[in-house]
Amino acid sequence: MSTIRPRHIAIIGAGPAGLIAAEHLATLGHEVDLYERMPTPGRKFLMAGRGGLNLTHSEPLPAFLGRYREAADWLGPAITRHDPAALRDWCEGLDQPTFTGSSGRVFPEAMKASPLLRAWRKRLELHGVSMHLRHTWTGWNEDGALVFQTPDGEVTASPEATLLALGGASWPRLGSDGSWTGTLAARGVELVGFSASNCGVNIDWSAITKARFAGAPLKTIALSSGDERVAGEAMIARYGLEGGAVYALSAAIRAALANGDTITLHLDLKPHRDVSDLANWLGRAKKGQSLTNTLRKAGLTPQAISVLRDAVAELPRDPAALAALIKAVPLRVTAQRDLDRAISSAGGIARSAVDDHFMLTAVPGVFAAGEMLDWDAPTGGYLLQASFATGLAAARGIEAWLEQTA
Repeated sequence: MSTIRPRHIAIIGAGPAGLIAAEHLATLGHEVDLYERMPTPGRKFLMAGRGGLNLTHSEPLPAFLGRYREAADWLGPAITRHDPAALRDWCEGLDQPTFTGSSGRVFPEAMKASPLLRAWRKRLELHGVSMHLRHTWTGWNEDGALVFQTPDGEVTASPEATLLALGGASWPRLGSDGSWTGTLAARGVELVGFSASNCGVNIDWSAITKARFAGAPLKTIALSSGDERVAGEAMIARYGLEGGAVYALSAAIRAALANGDTITLHLDLKPHRDVSDLANWLGRAKKGQSLTNTLRKAGLTPQAISVLRDAVAELPRDPAALAALIKAVPLRVTAQRDLDRAISSAGGIARSAVDDHFMLTAVPGVFAAGEMLDWDAPTGGYLLQASFATGLAAARGIEAWLEQTA
């Protein structure tokens, strides 16, 4: 534990990155004020946990870090220091045991985020963290003080160090709208424009597919964009396709769409069957059997058959051609869904704008963490893991900076 004298620290944003930083710094004895624009903390955290709070993933760390693509070497030290095992231990410390699902994803046994958040808030209160809700940060005044708009008017604060954990630009109704970009740009902070990530894609389904199968899952499939292939599940939506397999290809799809063209994804409806084996099986269909019944006996669901029919003007009768189509159904993508409907966002504070401790080089004494930073990762626990890890890394950066400026 640090032996420095207690200092006054402001943390703006009460999501996972801000909360974990507040906890770390408060346990060192610092005076921590936590500011949040929404009426309650952790709004996006709670929403993420509605269907089961996926905290992290159990895969080996080298593969885990690879999920962050070009940001892996940037985020790697922070995630390695606070890795999935450490995050699970932290949960255990809050009496929230975890388990690993069949997919390798890690969840709290309670599944929901609310029990964990309640226990966490109690710990923060115990350590003396002061939480200020309905405080919207608008920047700095001429004296360098932080300025907040509140229901009771404007208030200011003059901490010795500040951590910004304001989130990215997805799910703006939960508080992360990226409105902070103008304030930081005016201070010379380099930014990367926001774009949607972990979002669905637009596909022009037939009227039948839209009417009968919107909301129906496509289970045990694989999806490819160029040379990148992801196994998992997806779900048909009226606008197109969504779900884990689609989200994992967000970066590849975004890059392919960047020049304004449409792209074609390829959907493997039977990823565990070899194309030649599938062709042989299809060739043994009973004489007179309808093609639909043949496809059903091959294990295709009604929604999969509908997607298959949408892909071509007429399904081929030749077993080899039909097998090849089942293994690579072409899906023409016209666009990704926008930021309002995205689970996360790419873009934000550029890597070059912060030092190794996540301090803004243009604004000494101000640090940033979580989805404000320009990194991208798929769902599956990687988003929360990096938010927790960078929040802790930035808190340790504040600790080191305060020691240097004591």
